[in-house]
Amino acid sequence: MIAAVTLESLRAAARALEGVAVRTPMLDLPDLGARVGAPVALKCELLQPTGAFKIRGAYNAVSRVAAQGGVPGVVTQSSGNHGQAVAFTARQLGLRAVVVMPETAPQVKVNAVRSHGAEVVFVPPVATARSAKADELAQTGGLTLVPPYDDPNVILGQATCGLEILDANPEIGTILTPIGGGGLLAGTACAVSALRPTVRLAGVEPTGAPKLSAALAAGAPTPIAEARSIADGLLPLSVGRLTWRYIAPVVHEAVAVTDEEIATAMKLLFWECGLRVEPSGAVSVAALQSGKFRPASPIALVLTGGNVDPARFHELVG
Repeated sequence: MIAAVTLESLRAAARALEGVAVRTPMLDLPDLGARVGAPVALKCELLQPTGAFKIRGAYNAVSRVAAQGGVPGVVTQSSGNHGQAVAFTARQLGLRAVVVMPETAPQVKVNAVRSHGAEVVFVPPVATARSAKADELAQTGGLTLVPPYDDPNVILGQATCGLEILDANPEIGTILTPIGGGGLLAGTACAVSALRPTVRLAGVEPTGAPKLSAALAAGAPTPIAEARSIADGLLPLSVGRLTWRYIAPVVHEAVAVTDEEIATAMKLLFWECGLRVEPSGAVSVAALQSGKFRPASPIALVLTGGNVDPARFHELVG
């Protein structure tokens, strides 16, 4: 059994984030709504201080570490956005931060992590290598490990995004979120369960990294052989074991989108909305724009981040 996330605990997490995370706006996208036959709203998490939703979970987790006292610092593993959020939070709270990143991490994300004073340790681009190195550094350096998604405090922090969506628009009947390891989807599932259980919730993943599809088919987290996509933040080989326990009772749909569909969604968001969204952040729009997901009620699409290398963005969007 897992502890239920109550509405009271969600509200408390949201209050703790005041002055740190932004209550990001929800922007209507009427042209896409007209095409799909339902109102469409964009939850703009790219407007967070670190450019992605990850600040919610990172702050909720790292601030609890700091409150314990006597801890010299934190360590995490990340392809970029979680690492940046941990670094940002650690600096605010006076803690050392070490971030284990793949050698292939986008330079813009590496630079952002370092800009917040964190140390970066590179490993080969394999998720198991990142996890193993982070565990090693935690043990040898006396650092507290802050997982990128499989952690109850991280999940609770991410749940505040879903809470804001449901609070902002009582008409929302469907939510689409990107899924990597599942922290945001698990958190949103908690918010839906606590506040509006009738909401339809689905996860969107790249066709080259179908880990949610694999979990839904098997009824448990199931590693895929490899993960490849331009959506560098959505490439874990499996959903988390803890995140799955929150996801499974609520989420019964996975939508897979191609890299071409992701790039097309990025173009729409830039040219029609003026939003510079990274590939991982655009997959929910890709699911709707491509026709792979058909809403039957007003829908919220979470734009999870905007941390993308300028040259790469120009290459994809033109």
